[in-house]
Amino acid sequence: MDQLILVLELVGTLAFAASGAMTALKKNMDLFGVCILGLTTAVGGGVIRDVILGATPPATFQSPIYAVVAVVTSVVLFWPRLRRVFMWDPVLYDLAMLVMDSAGLGIFTVMGIRIAYEQVDQPGWFLLVFVGVVTGVGGGVLRDVLAGDTPYIFVKHIYACASLAGALVCTALWHSAGELPAMLLGAGTVLAIRFLSAHFRWNLPHANS
Repeated sequence: MDQLILVLELVGTLAFAASGAMTALKKNMDLFGVCILGLTTAVGGGVIRDVILGATPPATFQSPIYAVVAVVTSVVLFWPRLRRVFMWDPVLYDLAMLVMDSAGLGIFTVMGIRIAYEQVDQPGWFLLVFVGVVTGVGGGVLRDVLAGDTPYIFVKHIYACASLAGALVCTALWHSAGELPAMLLGAGTVLAIRFLSAHFRWNLPHANS
């Protein structure tokens, strides 16, 4: 069980690091900027989560494996041949961003809930869902702010709402279905909503609509 959780965390870290690095590449940042954006996207939500839960120092600073995975992923994507592949084809770039961002969002949303259960005795629904969503979207918000963009969650497809739905599913099933099934179904809910919203171009109403 612990090994599976570690694998999920590393997959989520890699996915979010890739989305951060690709954003930096699109902004034509240098290698340092690509690594910083990849690292911030990968661990930012977790750091915010740990601060909210009073778990200090945050897990990122206690185990360097997540930072190492994020930086290595960013360096690999900076490799000229691979960089040209994603930057040359906008469709491939958008698809890769959708997959990486959605995978990271789903995994970290449910991981946030799991950590909340570990850190707090008898946590309430509001805390669990709030911490799950913050863990899921936090890194992406920091990525977009550092890149000089309006945070993705406010303008593009169904993003934070997908995280919220996944967090609600995970929390609702935690005791009845068990920890792992609840996490998998919660993450799956996030992925399904993200992919459907991208395919059908679902968006929440905008101020100018």
